Amino acid sequence: MVGKDVVRFTMLTRKPEAQMDFDFDKVVEASKDNPVFYVQYAHARIRSTLRKGEGEGFAPADTDLELLGEEELELVKLAAQFPRLVEAAAAAREPHRVAFYLYELAGALHAYWNLGNDKPEKRFIVAQNGKLSAARLYLATQIGQLIHNGLAILGVEAVEEM
Repeated sequence: MVGKDVVRFTMLTRKPEAQMDFDFDKVVEASKDNPVFYVQYAHARIRSTLRKGEGEGFAPADTDLELLGEEELELVKLAAQFPRLVEAAAAAREPHRVAFYLYELAGALHAYWNLGNDKPEKRFIVAQNGKLSAARLYLATQIGQLIHNGLAILGVEAVEEM
């Protein structure tokens, strides 16, 4: 009734020795309380932003990353943990670490996104500043790739739109 991605991700958000309670109501709602939705939505949101940027003539570029501010650098720091986290999860045979990390990364992305709701200058696409938009779109591309890769490790689809 909910699909393999939901079941797989939900199962992988538990440690092997932890009891699992499958809350059907939780896994069908479109909210932060549904981990697979939250992570897949982050990926879909990034893909949508990249399509919008392309439609407005902006392309991701890593040429001016020094334009990124403290909030964006926090995303970069979190993203930089991915290789070591995957290595540690594999060595310990604890795939739930990857699911937890993806949920945390999605949360950080959504939090940054929400800054743009109150402060237009914090949006990924700032029409008056092409260089900043290109740098932020580059960051979005990289975060999207990490989410895609992490979901692939877990055997879960990274959706393009929701």
